[in-house]
Amino acid sequence: MKVGIIGAGAIATFLMKELNRTKDSNVKVTSVYVRDITKYRALEKSYNVKLYSNITEFLNAHIDIVVEAANIDAAKTLLPEIIKKKDVVLISIGVLANTSFSQSLYTLAEQNKRLIHLPSGAVGGLDLIQNALAAGTVSEVSITTRKPAHTLVADPGENEAVVFKGKAAEAIKQFPKNINVSIVLSIAGIGMDETNVTIIADPSVQNNIHTINIVGDFGNAELTVTNNPLPENPKTSYLAAMSIIGTLKRVSTRLKVGS
Repeated sequence: MKVGIIGAGAIATFLMKELNRTKDSNVKVTSVYVRDITKYRALEKSYNVKLYSNITEFLNAHIDIVVEAANIDAAKTLLPEIIKKKDVVLISIGVLANTSFSQSLYTLAEQNKRLIHLPSGAVGGLDLIQNALAAGTVSEVSITTRKPAHTLVADPGENEAVVFKGKAAEAIKQFPKNINVSIVLSIAGIGMDETNVTIIADPSVQNNIHTINIVGDFGNAELTVTNNPLPENPKTSYLAAMSIIGTLKRVSTRLKVGS
């Protein structure tokens, strides 16, 4: 399977390095869309990819799927055109918080028989909540996100502080750069208006810690994930980057486990 990537930041570089390092991999990055080819020209030699600055030429290249690894603004601009021609793995999930945009995107995907893949990112348990919803009732979904205090507040004190407690829809408005996990959890589960979110600024932790609680007919479940940062970029979760590779490999195989 040939992969095209939108963007050339830390996640895109991680994907090229991991997917293109062995000759026998059945998933390869072959094309990369960037605004400034001159700035990223070295990527062509380093990872054996071709760079494009014209989105039409990029989409007409011999690629099977597109990974959006840029930012929300780029995603909003480019996704409508991408989804007309290719399936897409969406990283900037925050773009779906805009209900009118997400609905128009889903309509385009339906009309063009395309798929939008959302990696699980920095959390887990999405298959559990989807299974519980498919075969019964889920009465409550909540996520508590604990982050290093300096990433959330300008003047952190010595003690932890709850900086938000409410529904995911409101959390997304107040913390648009810190809450992708709440968006994907809401989409997989009971919606942004029903998913409970607590965000804690904790000066005693160095990594992001997410605890998900699910209550339903099946019983209840609790899952805690502590994320190490991506070595190439400490602002990016290592698990989030790995979840993209996992998504691509599941797409490319004939055996589907838990999806």
